[in-house]
Amino acid sequence: MSRSADRPGPAGPLRGVRVIELAGLGPAPFGAMLLADLGADVIRVDRPEGRAAGNPLDHRHDLLARGRRSVALDLKRPAARDAVLRLVDGADVLIEGFRPGVTERLGLGPDVCRGGNPGGV
Repeated sequence: MSRSADRPGPAGPLRGVRVIELAGLGPAPFGAMLLADLGADVIRVDRPEGRAAGNPLDHRHDLLARGRRSVALDLKRPAARDAVLRLVDGADVLIEGFRPGVTERLGLGPDVCRGGNPGGV
């Protein structure tokens, strides 16, 4: 586990726990919000098109995005995939809300992510 009291984030029982959230739909954003509320350092990986003003997926208008940092990456690009894997390697938790098989097609499935971080959840 990569817990560290030196990590940023609010005080709480999960302070020092790093969570990577691959922005999606369903319960994943709500779960990540709750972890952030409890003090986890949550980094949300948004779609680049979701950051444009007025887009319903725009993080500035998403109430569930509170308490997180975010980065916009096109997960279909190899460089973005590598960036996500580096984030996952330093994280304790990975949350994704995609349909079954999507992360595997993106090269970010559980087996790949656990390869660099066997203790990750």
